[in-house]
Amino acid sequence: MTDPTNPFEAMMKQAQEMAKSFPAMDAFSPKGFEAMMGTMPKELMETFFGNTLNPDGLDARTRLLLTLAGLTMQGAQNDVAMRQTVRHALEAGATKQHIIETIGQMSVFAGIPAMTRALELAQTVLDEKADTKKEDGA
Repeated sequence: MTDPTNPFEAMMKQAQEMAKSFPAMDAFSPKGFEAMMGTMPKELMETFFGNTLNPDGLDARTRLLLTLAGLTMQGAQNDVAMRQTVRHALEAGATKQHIIETIGQMSVFAGIPAMTRALELAQTVLDEKADTKKEDGA
C-alpha cells in the first residue's frame, strides 16, 4: 500500500463534500432542529408515562426526574436529551429545586464533572423559561 491516506479520513471528506452539495444543509443546525421539537403536554405525559395507565405507579414528574438522574449518570453527554428532559420535567410539574436536587444527588454516584455538565445544560433551559416569563410579563 503506497497511499498513506487514511481510508476513514477519505470517506469522511467525501461525505462532507456530498453534504455541501445539498442547498438546505447550509441552513441546518442542531440548535434549530431542537427548537422544532415540542414539549409534550402534562396530561399526555401522565397518560403514557404516569398514573393513568398505571394508577399505583410513578407519576410522570418522578419518571422524568429519574430520567434526568440517569442522563446525569451517563455524564450528561447528550445535550439535546438533557435539555428536553428538563423541559418535560418542568411541564410535568417539577420545580427548579427538584431539577437541581436531582442532578446534585448524582454527584455522589457520577462525579462532580458529570453533575456540573448536567447543571450547565439544565440552567440553559431554566434561563429560557425565565426569559419567556419576562417576555410574557409574568
